[in-house]
Amino acid sequence: MSVGWNPWHGCRKISEGCRHCYVYRQDERHDKDSSEMRKTSAFNLPVRRSRDGRFKVPAGEMVYTCFTSDFLVEEADAWRAEAWEMIRTRSDLRFFFITKRIDRLMQVLPPDWGDGYENLIVGCTVENQAAADRRLPLLLGAPLRHKLIVCAPLLGPLDIAQYLTSEIEEVSADGESGNDARPCDFDWVLSIRRQCLDADIPFCYHQTGHGLSKTDGCTASAASSSTRRPARRE
Repeated sequence: MSVGWNPWHGCRKISEGCRHCYVYRQDERHDKDSSEMRKTSAFNLPVRRSRDGRFKVPAGEMVYTCFTSDFLVEEADAWRAEAWEMIRTRSDLRFFFITKRIDRLMQVLPPDWGDGYENLIVGCTVENQAAADRRLPLLLGAPLRHKLIVCAPLLGPLDIAQYLTSEIEEVSADGESGNDARPCDFDWVLSIRRQCLDADIPFCYHQTGHGLSKTDGCTASAASSSTRRPARRE
């Protein structure tokens, strides 16, 4: 089971992968400015209790965190200490966030961090080779118990073989969504999958995105196509 937790909402675009951000598209429909960060009414969701004193989010849940923002965004610095404390307190839950700001992690860790919280999974997103070469060395050097690489939105071919160490628990890939999405070449996806197989690391291809380019030159609109099955060498 899983639950979504967005302690704050909004984000600032910082890279090419942010160009067609789905949060911006959704907020535009309601005349909201996604670049303005705000603390949400769900801020304390992990530690809310029902009338009988039990936590409303039961033990064992996966908590998808900050999927309408970035957990490490600068504008949330004033709120993050409380968020860290909730993650630490709810050690019976597993928290997962993805970030384009892995360069900020060391600046904002809580005092009791040590080698990291066992109940936290961090995915570092990379959309092209430049982002991979900039962010993945920082991910590998970070004191985190669980590390994932998220190739999304996949905007070009990636050579990440040198970063596929035993510390990486999974690699995933997604095409870009939305009507203005840039095509995702299926050869790029297959290349990442081969690199993961060679390194014996699980690979998940989540969705094609709005347009999937194939080697025959065709582009298919397949925004709903997805797979969660990991690729592993038998």
